[in-house]
Amino acid sequence: MDVAMKLGASSPVVIFTKSSCCISHTIETLIRSFGANPTVYELDTHPNGKQMEKALIELGCQPSVPAIFIGKELVGGANEIMSLNVRGKLKQLLIRANAIWI
Repeated sequence: MDVAMKLGASSPVVIFTKSSCCISHTIETLIRSFGANPTVYELDTHPNGKQMEKALIELGCQPSVPAIFIGKELVGGANEIMSLNVRGKLKQLLIRANAIWI
């Protein structure tokens, strides 16, 4: 769990994905559309990917990807990000995390 939390806190926006996950790609594209430059860890290609995936599941991520950290906090998965976006709160969260500037 410590590995995922440490990596999640390493950048204003961190996305844990798998290279074959189209939802992960969609979430990354959405976040980039605001001008953010997320750090992306592809669990299926990362040397410690299995360990990180297990840690994300322990943190409550079901499914394990995509898992998104914004401002050093686990926001959740695709549903949480899409909900924040629909309610107009994703941009505010990215600004508070210093991931984008206006």
